[in-house]
Amino acid sequence: MFQECFRHSTRSVWAYAYDMQTIHLRVRTKRDDVEEVTVIAGDKYDWDRFNEERPLTKIAADRFFDYWEAAVKPKFSRYAYIFRLRQGEETVYLTEDGVSVDRPQPAAGYFDFPYIHEIDLFAAPEWAKSAVFYQIMPDRFASGDAALNPEGALEWGEAPTADSCFGGDLKGILDHLDHIAELGATAIYLTPVFQAPSSHKYDTIDYRRVDEHFGDKNALKQLVDACHARGIRVVLDAVFNHTSERFLPFQDVLKHGEQSKYANWFHVRSFPAEVKDGIATYDTFGFNGQMPKLNTANPETKQYLLDVAEYWIRETDIDGWRLDVADEIDHHFWRSFRQTVKAVKPDAYIVGEVWNDAGPWLLGDQFDSVMNYPFAGKTLAFFTGEGQDGRAFAEAVNGLLMRYAQPTNEVVFNLLSSHDTPRVLTMAGGDKRKLKLAVVFLLTYIGTPCIFYGDEIGMQGGNDPECRGCMVWDEERQDRELFDFYKLLIGLRKASPALRSGRFRFLRAESGDARIVYERLGEAEHFTVWMNPTGEQTVLEHPMETNDWRDALTGEPAPVSDGVQRVELEPYGYRILRREL
Repeated sequence: MFQECFRHSTRSVWAYAYDMQTIHLRVRTKRDDVEEVTVIAGDKYDWDRFNEERPLTKIAADRFFDYWEAAVKPKFSRYAYIFRLRQGEETVYLTEDGVSVDRPQPAAGYFDFPYIHEIDLFAAPEWAKSAVFYQIMPDRFASGDAALNPEGALEWGEAPTADSCFGGDLKGILDHLDHIAELGATAIYLTPVFQAPSSHKYDTIDYRRVDEHFGDKNALKQLVDACHARGIRVVLDAVFNHTSERFLPFQDVLKHGEQSKYANWFHVRSFPAEVKDGIATYDTFGFNGQMPKLNTANPETKQYLLDVAEYWIRETDIDGWRLDVADEIDHHFWRSFRQTVKAVKPDAYIVGEVWNDAGPWLLGDQFDSVMNYPFAGKTLAFFTGEGQDGRAFAEAVNGLLMRYAQPTNEVVFNLLSSHDTPRVLTMAGGDKRKLKLAVVFLLTYIGTPCIFYGDEIGMQGGNDPECRGCMVWDEERQDRELFDFYKLLIGLRKASPALRSGRFRFLRAESGDARIVYERLGEAEHFTVWMNPTGEQTVLEHPMETNDWRDALTGEPAPVSDGVQRVELEPYGYRILRREL
């Protein structure tokens, strides 16, 4: 065995409390190198009376490693343990002190999980585990009150530019809640609604004022109330990393320089605060001098923003915050942010914008979730490309799953497109069959899925600003067949607990073959999903022990013969099979 590949730690994703009764333990080994992993555990204060051995299950594999996991339930909320690893006749023990060929006496040198504290649990809102989000840019969704339109607003449906406005508002969203409810979405994520000079509103002027072109606080409250009446949650976008240059405290800095009482609200490297040769003398979002970066470590700035987060929950009863450019803000701020938000609404959902591995923000003390752009990238590359490799895709997905603990994976914010990326149908080259495969994966995968407005009726668009086109409301120009497809898959997910919280595992993913099979396994139902991301008709086979499978969408039987299930798939086709347990 390649002992240098062994990995376990008593921290983070390797050993964590799933709930008050259960600890999850993970071990990493070299791929296809270890036959069996067993945890040997007991109570460090009375080992002789309270000890056990429990096998670990191989739950995932990436390019180089296998990952093993066990869910254990210590009798007294504490656990001392080591692992026994075996390959053929070779057996070794993995302890906190290293690797040994002899089993050490308990419990010196053993790994130790001292106690399960409820306050330390990763506690995301339960409702988020079952939610299907729908992302809306208010200016581009619908116009409900033309009197609110900004001067120079373009005709609805014209090609968008970086600076164009179209007059979408909160009343327009309210008027079209039937569309969102019919689709089956149970939550809405709104990009910023607060006063700002741009159409996208990521350059805030006043954090306590709804932009006058969208409506007012009462309009927002009316929208939230109407959503809640339909069982739809509402999450707003918070831009706490930076502001507009027209934000009054920054205007004061421009006017008074170092003497401004707001001088420490920003990261000014040298005064006066100005832009020279395209580079500002103060920190900004990117190199945009019109978006000065806030100093969230400054106590006054910090309290101001925390008050804003609390204010909108109290005033309008929103259900959470999506946090823009979250990885460029200090962790101390986010810990205080979580405490503030959860104090006023314990089941508020906190989603950070982090485009890479977000582990440091997902330890239970900051965010509930992050926008899972790595998922989008790997999923779209696989389903919209040609000649893809099923094993490589499975390895990439498993790598993402092993980044985070199970409670995080259950609520991570999965998406295929957004206001910052090309639309999914455009990524698929306009081929709806490829789009559908990606959407099936999104809606049968673990986590919280999100649909970008208009994707469900076939809108296309490249990178910003093309992806931010006006919603198409003329049904003659909508792809209603695609809408019905989204509606069907969302309905299946909402009706099936295993698709929301069951175990995810690849059953078939081979080198040089794009065809894959994976499963979602819950307490009362079992799903398998069969996919053919190729242009050829095919028959997939996989061993099955039972013959009680049915097509989850049609109800037709899916027979098993001689212990093998054979599924015929059209080019770029899929089938979702289900059995009751």
